Amino acid sequence: MTQEAKVFDPEELYEVDSELPELTGAVLLHQLDGFVDAGLAGKAVSEHLESRLEYTVAARFDVDRLIDYRARRPMMTFAADHWAGYEAPELAVKLFHDEAGTPFLLLTGPEPDHEWERYAAAVRSLVERWELRMVVSYQGIPMGAPHTRPLGVTAHATRKELVGEYQQVLNRLQVPGSATGLTEFRLGEAGHDAVGFAAHVPHYLAQSRYPAAGVTLLGSISRVAGLSVPDEALVESARRTDAEIARQVAESDEVAEVVRALEQQYDTFVEAMDRKSLLAEEVEQMPTAEELGAEFERFLAEQQDRGE
Repeated sequence: MTQEAKVFDPEELYEVDSELPELTGAVLLHQLDGFVDAGLAGKAVSEHLESRLEYTVAARFDVDRLIDYRARRPMMTFAADHWAGYEAPELAVKLFHDEAGTPFLLLTGPEPDHEWERYAAAVRSLVERWELRMVVSYQGIPMGAPHTRPLGVTAHATRKELVGEYQQVLNRLQVPGSATGLTEFRLGEAGHDAVGFAAHVPHYLAQSRYPAAGVTLLGSISRVAGLSVPDEALVESARRTDAEIARQVAESDEVAEVVRALEQQYDTFVEAMDRKSLLAEEVEQMPTAEELGAEFERFLAEQQDRGE
């Protein structure tokens, strides 16, 4: 724990509903807007949960302390001769129940611009206050993979046992940090269980909404958290999107050629992994840690250029 976090009262950063039910052993899902989320995969999961399940607000963070309004200005409505509305940003924890009646929480909203250490300490204090079992984060990341193959998932956790079933294809690399990543890191230091999933979104679809990645993330979340969440609407959205992608690929020889090249690269890599060896003769086609880091930075720059 940092020196700053030691002298800071985390409860100053949020307000909690005083009439919450028993939450011991519940899971907290953690998804923030602002960092890498290729295909809006993480956003799709959060929006799906909010649209399919009823919820109440369990806690609200003080966004005035955490958000830089001049960097991402909230929308206001002007009507003829007066201001008629203001869309205030909200960073909140929402309480849901899955189809089996199991409670779980979702912390979502804009990623803090300031006080990341204090934010991480505040999340930890909620975990300890409610005696939560686990924190699960999720997002999409751009990858040189085709949409015609099963989507991969990079999993990480504060304990290896939490993601033992996931095959690790990355070794070591540095990427731009995030408030979510720092929170997971600090939770691990404090001995709490935290897991993260990153769906591999084809890089040529990274700037578009790609629901199939959301379906993949929801499956990983449900398994690790032991939740029963309806996914039919998200699956149907993915089906329609996949059909439109297939149509566009069929209409462009250039795009089709790119997809075929990615398919060959993907199949070569999977074959090498099946042999438990990364020394296949074509393996040099796989991106290096430096290339992956550069891809993250390029993706972030494009998001900033678009004002997202």
